[in-house]
Amino acid sequence: MENPGLDLQTSIMFSVLKLFIIPVGGGIPAGVLLASSKGLLWPITTGLYLVSDIALALAFEPILRLIAVVLGKISFLTRFNAVFKAVAARSVAHIGGTSAGPLALVMISFGVDPMTGRASAHAAGHGFIAGWTIAITGDMLYFAVIALTTLRLNSYFRDPNTTMLIVLGAMLVVPVLVRYFRTKKSLY
Repeated sequence: MENPGLDLQTSIMFSVLKLFIIPVGGGIPAGVLLASSKGLLWPITTGLYLVSDIALALAFEPILRLIAVVLGKISFLTRFNAVFKAVAARSVAHIGGTSAGPLALVMISFGVDPMTGRASAHAAGHGFIAGWTIAITGDMLYFAVIALTTLRLNSYFRDPNTTMLIVLGAMLVVPVLVRYFRTKKSLY
């Protein structure tokens, strides 16, 4: 005998996972709000986000490997690769490190996205498992910040659309403001 409650729960979980897999936009706030409104527990919601990161790793890694092979064969792209490594080193320096150690790479993934974190980890010589562990760790920290912010704001506004717009706006504006004030601070 089928359990209709289990089918509904599975459908909700799949809907949340689909929102998390969306690489840009309101995936995290929308997924967290949907999960919360449908009664999914936070460990399940967090696990679904982790599954979306693992799916990203499995989809992106072959592309990254192909790019690495192509970069080694074409001189223009070899120079591009050198520039990318220099940019990654500068990103690490902004975080306060001198080398692309795991903590600095976690912060790149937290501050940019897991694909950039993985690409930076690859440039620093980390293999598939270590590189994606670093990238996913940074992305999971980012998820925690956005998820907690979304849930807290929604408890004040009680309107998912308003909450999502505020969180998305903050996701776009806060990094710009941080860079602006960092640049201004370094000038003095």
